[in-house]
Amino acid sequence: MLNGRPTEEWIAQYAKSHQHPANRFLHTFGIPMIVVSLALFAMSIFAHQLLPYAAGLFLFGWILQFLGHAFERKAPEFFSDWRFLLIGTRWWWAKVRGKA
Repeated sequence: MLNGRPTEEWIAQYAKSHQHPANRFLHTFGIPMIVVSLALFAMSIFAHQLLPYAAGLFLFGWILQFLGHAFERKAPEFFSDWRFLLIGTRWWWAKVRGKA
C-alpha cells in the first residue's frame, strides 16, 4: 500500500511540506480531532447522541488542516497522493514523540 517505500520516507516527505510553524501547530490539533471524530462516528452507530460531536470534530479538524495549508501556501499532500491521508497520523505521532 505504501509502494514499497519505508514509512520514514513517507513521513519525511510529509514533514517537508509542513514547515510553517502555524501549519505544524494547526495540524497538531487538527489531525487528532479527525481521528477522534472517526472513532466517535463508529460509536455513534450505537449511541446516536455522539453523531453531532463526531461531525463537529471532523469538520473543525479539517478546517484547521486547510487553514494550516493557507499559511504554508501549498496544497495538502493528499491532493497528489491519497496515501498521505494515512501518513498524516503517523507524522503526528512522530511529532508528538519528537521525531518529526
